[in-house]
Amino acid sequence: MKTLLKFCGITLAVAAFSGQAVASIPFSTFVSGTDLSTTLGNQSTIGFAYAGDKFVGSVYFGTNNNQLYSTDLSGGSVQKFGAPIVGFSGEIYVTASLGIGGFGPRDVFAGSEAQGSVYRVAHDGSSQSLFVSGLVGGVRSIAFDPYGNYGHEMIVATNTGNVYKVDNAGSATLLANVGEDAEGLSFTPQPFGSYAAGTLFVASEGSGTLRAISPGGSVSVAVAGIGGAEMVSFVPLNLGASGSSVEGFYAAAYPSDIQKADASQFLPYLGDAIVTSETGHQVWQIHYDAGTAAFDVNQIGTFPAQPEDGIFVTTDLIRSAVPEPTPFALMIPSLFIICGALRNRRGQLSDRSRRET
Repeated sequence: MKTLLKFCGITLAVAAFSGQAVASIPFSTFVSGTDLSTTLGNQSTIGFAYAGDKFVGSVYFGTNNNQLYSTDLSGGSVQKFGAPIVGFSGEIYVTASLGIGGFGPRDVFAGSEAQGSVYRVAHDGSSQSLFVSGLVGGVRSIAFDPYGNYGHEMIVATNTGNVYKVDNAGSATLLANVGEDAEGLSFTPQPFGSYAAGTLFVASEGSGTLRAISPGGSVSVAVAGIGGAEMVSFVPLNLGASGSSVEGFYAAAYPSDIQKADASQFLPYLGDAIVTSETGHQVWQIHYDAGTAAFDVNQIGTFPAQPEDGIFVTTDLIRSAVPEPTPFALMIPSLFIICGALRNRRGQLSDRSRRET
């Protein structure tokens, strides 16, 4: 059922909420609090990201708040990653580049709610540097445009509601302002209601609103009233296609550990939006019903703790983790082709010589 409301001259389609959970997504511990405490003296998980051959995360206020950590792809081997980032405190968001748009494959980027800047950390943690600064508001979320509607650039949202595009040189351009804290970012892999495939969506915890931002910067409300909307993640269309056990949904479970749900649990929801609630800990599925021309919001589970950053690891992410070939590596196939052609040419000349003699 669709309800139409008028707000500041804009017509809003308010989704119909299901009164009961239609499923129960099971979660299990992926990174233990004990391992985090042993390494960092702090297990209050906040940020978490997939970086190809590892996961990288952060912890909240207290010991090592500004020190990132890494794990292997099974959630073990917890160790410090890089050096403490000067000036960072509070909630620290982390993500990794996709190797497109001029960004290197799987460099780690981190931002703090305490300042409007983002640091880049080398994939192996050996170096770090300021990547972009001067953003208005503290950094609340970072994402990379995988589809190209926003130039394959980095998208950064702040607690003032500003949403920026940042190119591979660290130059920021204001894309839009959503009017409140913008903590969750994700791109729809297919048309989502009236919104085109690849559209950027932003979740705001305070009002529980899910908004769409067009490549031109126009903002519209897609769904309102999702209490405590923390993170939004669209379920990839090819989720589970690789057969790798690494695929699945991961989220920081504040203040204890990292939780995971297997990819198979989300196969009924391909293309839908998954929103976690910080206040109620619900896991919501948002599905566009073409028959009613409305968004349906259904509870599909309850997160075992306060959900913070959440991500899907998919076939595309696993494949994009392969480092881009170096120029020399790109030359190797050509060299083989050239050598083969020369051998064939020498053979032809030899045959011709024998025939003439």
